[in-house]
Amino acid sequence: MDSCALELLAMLLFVAAWLCVLASTLLPQWLTMSTALLPVESYELGLWETCVVQDVGGMECRAYDSLLGLSRDLKLSRILMCASLAVGVLGLLVATPGLHMVNSCRGGPKRILTSIGGVLGVVSGVLCLVPVSYMAHLAVMHFFDDKVPDVVPRWEFGDALFIGWAGGFLLVVAGLLLVSACWYSPGRGTEPALQRRYQVMSTDVSFKKRSEYV
Repeated sequence: MDSCALELLAMLLFVAAWLCVLASTLLPQWLTMSTALLPVESYELGLWETCVVQDVGGMECRAYDSLLGLSRDLKLSRILMCASLAVGVLGLLVATPGLHMVNSCRGGPKRILTSIGGVLGVVSGVLCLVPVSYMAHLAVMHFFDDKVPDVVPRWEFGDALFIGWAGGFLLVVAGLLLVSACWYSPGRGTEPALQRRYQVMSTDVSFKKRSEYV
């Protein structure tokens, strides 16, 4: 695959993955719970608010009253998801000047910028996957806890977790594609050599012409 097409694919995946991470951060459907006593209502838990959803279509959400009153899990998830978004934006800003289609700089700096942007994309994906997987792990542990009676409702996976998994995985893939397009592209390594060869050949031709003239 051509390096320009590979870079374009990586950037499109990068942007789409970052939007998925943003949606996962804002959505309240990290964990969902429905009870047999109230089958017409279900509860949703997110990083910023909790919601009550009714079967008739109504939905009422309420933000958390205090930041200090949050559990350690929610605090850690908030920090890591916000850090993932920030690192992802930084990766996009750094990688854009290093693309083939952008004529901001040439030579070695373009490859360095693209590599740094790809590494930041991988870091952003890992920062997203950690809190999503951790919250899913807690839900699984509580769901299969033998100490909790069966009649007690349990939290289950919400849509935001799956969106977060998709966003984090795509960020890692996009970052690896950027690094691959940068370091394994034959065009970037051969262009300077071809230019030097052309300059040497043109110098030899001009020297021969001057020698013949003399």
